[in-house]
Amino acid sequence: MNQGRVVEAFRLEAGQLTQAMAGASAAEWRLPTRCVPWTVSELLAHVRVVIAWLPGMLAEPAPTRAEVSAVEYYRPDDRFAPDTNAARIALAQDHAAEQLSGSALAEDFNATWQKVDRLCQAEPEGRVVRTRHGDPMLLSEFLLTRVVEIAVHGLDLADALGRKPWLTSQAADLVQDLLLGGPDGAAALDKLGWGQLRFLRKATGREPITREEALDVSRLGIRWLTLG
Repeated sequence: MNQGRVVEAFRLEAGQLTQAMAGASAAEWRLPTRCVPWTVSELLAHVRVVIAWLPGMLAEPAPTRAEVSAVEYYRPDDRFAPDTNAARIALAQDHAAEQLSGSALAEDFNATWQKVDRLCQAEPEGRVVRTRHGDPMLLSEFLLTRVVEIAVHGLDLADALGRKPWLTSQAADLVQDLLLGGPDGAAALDKLGWGQLRFLRKATGREPITREEALDVSRLGIRWLTLG
């Protein structure tokens, strides 16, 4: 995965999310989301938390080699266990509660992603990092998982707010390639007859999939990732 391409998608998608949330009203910050039990403010806090791991990761010595790809990062192990998920939920709720207002949370998110963007731009191609789960990964591969977080939860936030999705084409293309196993998977998407946004919604559980559609997906050899 080209590091520059991922950094650009991260920057553009995070910027879109910042703009979208900047004008949210006090009532909108309290709205429920499909990511129960998070409200809009708590879901944005979650996105902020998961990108805020990067500065600490980049400050640590680089592992000698990458051993885990973005696809392998989503393997169904204890990182998606009930206890881990409960901790993830609480961490986002705590961070949201620490903010004085929704606008303060939006400003904090904006400052966080911009710092991450600056740090990633300064790193050489092929930089390896170690995740908090212990995975040695290329920075480009780990940052791709952060693009997934911003893009997919951006859909959740847009739906909660009753707005049109603001998903950027750069982020959408990267997430699609990840879910389909690379650019060649687009041919399978054509056979399904789904548009890109509909595919992303179905592949990430944001839109129900019928039995017939599930059979078509299976016949085409598409396997959904464990996204939590």
